[in-house]
Amino acid sequence: MSDTRTEETAAEATEVGTPEVVAGSEEARSTAPRRKGGAPALGLIGGLRFIWTQLTTMRTALGLLFLLALAAIPGSLVPQQSISPVEVNLFLQQHKTLGPIYDKVGLFSVYTSPWFSAIYSLLFISLIGCIIPRVAVYVRAVRAKPPRTPRYLHRMPAYVSTELPAADGQPADDPGQSAAVVDAAEAGLRKRHYRVVRHPDGSVSAERGYLREAGNLLFHVSLVFVLIGVAVVWLWNFRGDSAVVVGNGFANNLAQYDDFKAGPLFRESTLSPFSLKVNSFDVKFETGAVQTGAAREFKANVTVIDKPGDKPRNATIQVNHPLHINGSTVHLVAWGYAPVVTVRDGNGNVAYSGPVIFLPQDGNFTSAGAIKAPDGRPNQFGFEGIFLPSAPADITKSGPQSVFPGLYNPQLFLDAWTGKPGKETGIPESVYTLDTSGLKQIMNPKDKTQPLRFILRPGYEQKLPGGGSIELDGVQRWVKLQVGDSPGVYIAIIAIGCAVLGLCFSLFIRPRRVWARARTTKGSTVFEIAGLDRADARTGLQEDLADLLDEVAKDQNPAKQETP
Repeated sequence: MSDTRTEETAAEATEVGTPEVVAGSEEARSTAPRRKGGAPALGLIGGLRFIWTQLTTMRTALGLLFLLALAAIPGSLVPQQSISPVEVNLFLQQHKTLGPIYDKVGLFSVYTSPWFSAIYSLLFISLIGCIIPRVAVYVRAVRAKPPRTPRYLHRMPAYVSTELPAADGQPADDPGQSAAVVDAAEAGLRKRHYRVVRHPDGSVSAERGYLREAGNLLFHVSLVFVLIGVAVVWLWNFRGDSAVVVGNGFANNLAQYDDFKAGPLFRESTLSPFSLKVNSFDVKFETGAVQTGAAREFKANVTVIDKPGDKPRNATIQVNHPLHINGSTVHLVAWGYAPVVTVRDGNGNVAYSGPVIFLPQDGNFTSAGAIKAPDGRPNQFGFEGIFLPSAPADITKSGPQSVFPGLYNPQLFLDAWTGKPGKETGIPESVYTLDTSGLKQIMNPKDKTQPLRFILRPGYEQKLPGGGSIELDGVQRWVKLQVGDSPGVYIAIIAIGCAVLGLCFSLFIRPRRVWARARTTKGSTVFEIAGLDRADARTGLQEDLADLLDEVAKDQNPAKQETP
């Protein structure tokens, strides 16, 4: 192949050309406009072409990929506004100088910042610019025939040869024997999955390993689709959490979510109009001596209506076994206890009645929460407390802390607050904490210097000084459902699988070229095979050629067991 190119170049050099100035020639360079220092000016088109050439090199793509990985590090170290706005506000309060700087450069929203989006877009463009020319080159290489046999095979990196013994009654340089040997070599190469071409001079060229470059292209194309999948997930995904008390229902609309996050192109109209009711929640814990209290089973039994008018169906949601409804996925992510209380005001009317969600604070489900009765008259009531599903026998030694996550000895520890009914402002507030602004803590009537603290057990009622009461009617469980949809996640997953497959092709497939020829020299016929391994740091080619030579020699002379 190198000889051919040399001859073609020499032929082109000897042709008599027209006196036109060829682009890139010495005459063209001498007449091109020059800048200071003698270098030719690129101009606008040349400058853009130079920028595009640099951007679409593999070196630039790898640099951008590394830069993207570096740019993603702050997203895991600094709290993000889209994930935890509470932690962001806390960071700003604790770091008066550093916090505003982080906010201005976008470190609280790394993945939506302009600089991160710029790196992401440049990487996308660079990969496409790298792939398109390589695809064209690969198509031409696949359609081209293996290069013709070089003149001097012994100069190739791998080379073996043998002198063919003359057949009975035939001269040593019999052309028929040479053709038969080359035929046998061609058959052996085809058996080894080479693409073989027979040349008029009687030699054979063979090549294999085209899937190596196909693997490289598949890897890079898959990387582009990974970026597309990640972009689709980020733009259209949503995720919402809702705590549902057992026995209650949930409808898939924004008003039902306690927390909701979505991509910039998400629209509420894309939410699936399903609803479900949590019928029961089964939970089991380890009661043996080993791993006491460890979770053994969480299972929520629900009734689902896929869309209005559909027939209800029963389903089960477990950890790592979500429920799929019309493209949305419902996960069971948490659970806890909800004491059922009844609060009466000073007039004896019910100010509040129902379950109140308490949030677990430890592995034994010691839970904290708040009970609010703003409709009480003449005064409203508020309670802060701790719920223990299994309170210890002697609370004075261990304090208010549950000893087991199961519901064996439920107790509710409360502090009471009261005050005049306030005006409704419409400003949302947390249902898990009590805002004591405008409220006064109720003091112990036996000791006016100490606040009133009391314990409720199921069926117990506590009278409040000045009128009113609170009663613990029972305990229910609540479950936290997470509803979400990531429309591009399957694109990314399939692309990652294809990228791994392409990487395996590029690592384990050996692209090789092999030439075989029988030539007559000094009255004898010599059969020679040469090969070229196109992958770096590869071994075994010399041995493969020796095996092929041995196979051809045995085919020509079965009685000969060894080849010199």
